[in-house]
Amino acid sequence: MKFQVPSSKFQVAKRQINKVVVRSSISKKFIKLGTWNLELKTKSNGFSLLELIITLAVLSILVMGTIPISQNAIKRQKEMRLRESLSLMRNAIDEFRRDTNGACAVGNSTRNPNDLSQNSPPDPRSRVVIDDCEIFDTLNLDRYPPTLEILVEGVKVKQRGLNTAGGGVFNGNATQSSEAKEVKKVYLREIPIDPMTGEKDWVFQSSYQAKDDGSWDSINVFDVRSSSNDEAFNGEKYSDW
Repeated sequence: MKFQVPSSKFQVAKRQINKVVVRSSISKKFIKLGTWNLELKTKSNGFSLLELIITLAVLSILVMGTIPISQNAIKRQKEMRLRESLSLMRNAIDEFRRDTNGACAVGNSTRNPNDLSQNSPPDPRSRVVIDDCEIFDTLNLDRYPPTLEILVEGVKVKQRGLNTAGGGVFNGNATQSSEAKEVKKVYLREIPIDPMTGEKDWVFQSSYQAKDDGSWDSINVFDVRSSSNDEAFNGEKYSDW
């Protein structure tokens, strides 16, 4: 038994089928087109050889520009440490010298009778007087420290008395001298390292030498300087600081 479909309904069904086919073909084209664009975009995001060379050249210029800046910063830090070390040692030398005022009794072989500073009033900053006259020889009349190491090792000192006339606490008064308590005073914790050389190779100058003398005469330590002859940022040599 056969059924006959009305022609009008058949035409409507045929049109709907054609629409579905057209839509499916268009979507396939869009998918292919989108994939193709994606591939093009992926390929276009790469770098050419010329671009890589230019990028590396710019990076190398930037790196080379930062190296001098870092080196100058390190040099400035070393200069600051050098100034601090010199100031620390020079202050210790001056403090030692202040404590030698009135250090030795009159008639001691190490005392210079022509040195008026031995009879001058003590510096108000000095609270003690050095009690070890054996560290001074007959050449060291200015009573600066014989070596830099003695500032680290320390020396025997006594507290200053109220009566400092005639040599301070060493004025022949046995009672006053015996009552003064003897202690050891350290003027410098340690000898610093020269940041410019990396060694403790400081250049010494005695109170009987000029600044430009070639070698130290080993009488006393009046001043200390760096052994580096390199030039600082201000144009001076470190050895002249």
